[in-house]
Amino acid sequence: MHVGPSRASLSYSLLTLVMFAASPALSHAQGHDGHAAGAIAQPHQSTRDESAVINAVRDATARFKNVTSVDGPGEGYALNFGCVSGGDFGAMGLHYVNMELVGDGDIDVRYPEIILFEPQPHGRIRITGADYLVPVAAWEQKHKDEGPPMLNGQLFHLFESPNRFGLDPFYTLHVWAWKENPNGAFGNWNPDVSCEAFTPPDTAH
Repeated sequence: MHVGPSRASLSYSLLTLVMFAASPALSHAQGHDGHAAGAIAQPHQSTRDESAVINAVRDATARFKNVTSVDGPGEGYALNFGCVSGGDFGAMGLHYVNMELVGDGDIDVRYPEIILFEPQPHGRIRITGADYLVPVAAWEQKHKDEGPPMLNGQLFHLFESPNRFGLDPFYTLHVWAWKENPNGAFGNWNPDVSCEAFTPPDTAH
């Protein structure tokens, strides 16, 4: 996996600071390895419940559909981790992260912590979905009796520590609301997303 250049190392450090120790509740979330990549992309048909989540995420992010500059959507969202690629597994793409939402310990479909984009030629980007993310410690501090987070009934994936990002444990749920994922609407990797066209912001113009 390749994580491209990032201009937000400070934000990365802040994200690390709000992630602390794991707890027994972790075992009830979807393990990341079980949803890692899907080496063979199988046709996927959304269920009614999945469609409800996708439609809710579309409603929450529709205002970003016309964002085409690699500078991103604004509103507190900044590019972190460059363009995240999983090689044969596809990619996650560009993560525009709102650190205030990451650190609040809550999940709300109306306010995704991360807006996902795919790089396009000539320094442009196109929205693909959203990523809802909360550090395990921050979630448990506010929701210790509720178990792992869910979004409209959809259970989050768990990234344990150590992980590819060098972060402490966190829960995450990618929702491919604007670009279909052959591996499912909530898979971490999308084989139809590519980082090949990524141009870092300082060289895009």
